[in-house]
Amino acid sequence: MSDHILDAGEAPRPGIGFVEKYLTVWVALCIVAGVVLGHLLPGVFGAIASAEIAKVNIPVAVLIWLMIVPMLLRVDFASLASVGTYWRGIGVTLFINWAVKPFSMALLGWLFIGWLFRSWLPAAQIDSYIAGLIILAAAPCTAMVFVWSNLTRGEPNFTLSQVALNDAIMIVAFAPIVGLLLGLSAITVPWGTLVLSVALYIILPVLVAQLIRGRLLAAKGQGGLDALLATMQPLSLIALLATLVLLFGFQGEQIIAQPMVIGLLAVPILIQVYFNSGLAYMLNRLSGERHCVAGPSALIGASNFFELAVAAAIALFGLNSGAALATVVGVLIEVPVMLSVVWIVNRSKGWYEQGAAVRNATSRERTPQ
Repeated sequence: MSDHILDAGEAPRPGIGFVEKYLTVWVALCIVAGVVLGHLLPGVFGAIASAEIAKVNIPVAVLIWLMIVPMLLRVDFASLASVGTYWRGIGVTLFINWAVKPFSMALLGWLFIGWLFRSWLPAAQIDSYIAGLIILAAAPCTAMVFVWSNLTRGEPNFTLSQVALNDAIMIVAFAPIVGLLLGLSAITVPWGTLVLSVALYIILPVLVAQLIRGRLLAAKGQGGLDALLATMQPLSLIALLATLVLLFGFQGEQIIAQPMVIGLLAVPILIQVYFNSGLAYMLNRLSGERHCVAGPSALIGASNFFELAVAAAIALFGLNSGAALATVVGVLIEVPVMLSVVWIVNRSKGWYEQGAAVRNATSRERTPQ
C-alpha cells in the first residue's frame, strides 16, 4: 500500500505560503508597530481596551474568531473513523499532547521563569508569564499541522484523524488541564472566565466551522471548500497580526523597560518543542510506526494552537498581561523552530527506517494474508 494515497474527499495537502514562511518577520514588525502606535495613540488603545461585555473585549474577540474559524474549517471529524488504522502514531501523539506537553511546560516555566530567570524579569508578572506558557502548551496545533505534515511527506489521513481527535479532546480537556496546572502553580484560576473562553473560543467556533464546512461541501463539493480556505487563510493571518499590534500597543512600556523578556520567555518554549518532538519521534520508532506517520506525529506533538492560546490568555489575564505576552512569543518562534524540526525529521528518515521495530512492522504489513 502506498504511504501517500489521498482519499477522494480529503483536503489538499498545503505547502507553506509566503506569509506563513515569514511569519516571524511579520510578528517582529507587529511588535515594533504596536509599541510605536501604543506610544503615539494611547487614547485609541484605551478605547479599544474599554470595549468589553462580560469581561470579553469585543474587538479582540472578533479578531480571534477570524483567526480560529478558518483553521477549524480544515478539520473533518468524519476522519475519526480512521483512528484505529494508525493506532500507534495516534497513541504516541495523544500521550505527548495530553500527558506530557502541558506538564513539561509547567515544569520548564517553574524552572526557568520562576527560578533561574526570576531576577531578570518584572516580579509582578512572573506568575502571569508561567500561566501563559501553560496555556500555550495545553492547546495542540490544528491548522499549521497540515503544512508540517506535507513538508515531511506525512500520511495525510493520519494527520486529518489526529487533528480531529485532538480538537474533540480539547473541547473537554483544555479547561481542566489549564485549571489544574494554574492551581499547582499557585495562580488564581478564574474558572468562570476559563469556561467562558472554552465556550467562546473552542466550542462555538468548532460548531460554526463544521456547519459552514458541511453546507459548503454539500453545495459545492471539495472545490468550493478549498476556494473558501484559500480566501480566508490570508484573512486569518491578518487578524492574528492585528491582534498582536493591539497586544503590543498595551505591552510597549513593559517591553521597552525589559527588552530581554521575549528572549527569556523563548528559552522554555524552545526546549519544550525539541523535547516533545524528539520524544514523540523516538516513541514512534520504538513502536514500529512508519516514518510517514512518525513525522507528523512528532510535529503535532510539538506545535501549538497559538491562536487559541493568545485568545485564552487575553480572556483570562488581559491584553497587557505577561500571559498574553508569553503566548505571543510562541507565535514569534513557531515557524523557524518547526521548520528546523521538519528538517531533522526529513534528514533522519534513513536512520529512522533502520530501526528493527519499524522494519518488522513494515514486513508484517506487506506480507500477504
